[in-house]
Amino acid sequence: MCASPLRDTAPPATAPRTSATERTYAALKRAILVGDLPGGEELGEVALAERFGCSRTPVREALLRLQTEGLVRIYPKKGAIVLPVTSAEAESVWEARALVEQWAAPRAFPAGARIRPDLDALVDAAEQHRTDGDLAAFTAADRAFHEVVVDSAGNAHVSRFYASLRERQMMVNAAAMGISPERMESAVRDHRELARLIAGDDLDAFVAAVDEHLATSRHAVLFGGAA
Repeated sequence: MCASPLRDTAPPATAPRTSATERTYAALKRAILVGDLPGGEELGEVALAERFGCSRTPVREALLRLQTEGLVRIYPKKGAIVLPVTSAEAESVWEARALVEQWAAPRAFPAGARIRPDLDALVDAAEQHRTDGDLAAFTAADRAFHEVVVDSAGNAHVSRFYASLRERQMMVNAAAMGISPERMESAVRDHRELARLIAGDDLDAFVAAVDEHLATSRHAVLFGGAA
């Protein structure tokens, strides 16, 4: 069996058993999405098997699955490589994100007082993850913050579309924030201000802050570093 690196303790005896392939797939995919295995990284089956504590068969099956998802490319008898996010794709992902978040901002505003505790908790968590240097957890909190706002706009179809962007957004953000740790600090400050504004009574100020945050994010994604 392949031990999951995502758990500190063994699952309870009543929990369903997860196959070695599923565990390896989940762990490998997470490492790619959060930038632990960045774009261009070569992936050898033997090294991955050692990393995840399993045989080569689950690794091979996990890589095949990730190839169908467009995250890796397999080279027979040579291994695989993590497919990097190109600048064109980063721009496309950002444009789709901006369309959704700008649409959602005025529609989520009436729910601001209700969702602020959740937003504040996510900002606090992100700040702690930044302090700890945990990019994976930071990225997850970052995405969750925006998803709470989008979900509060009240359109399930839009929420599902936004959620479908999550994985590529995570890879884009991980690359940008890995290059520029200052971006993490900037994101925390922006999110704290957005949480304050959405619970206030100035819609225009909140919408303007969303636009400014998106512009800063675009600069970090496409050019690296903090804006």
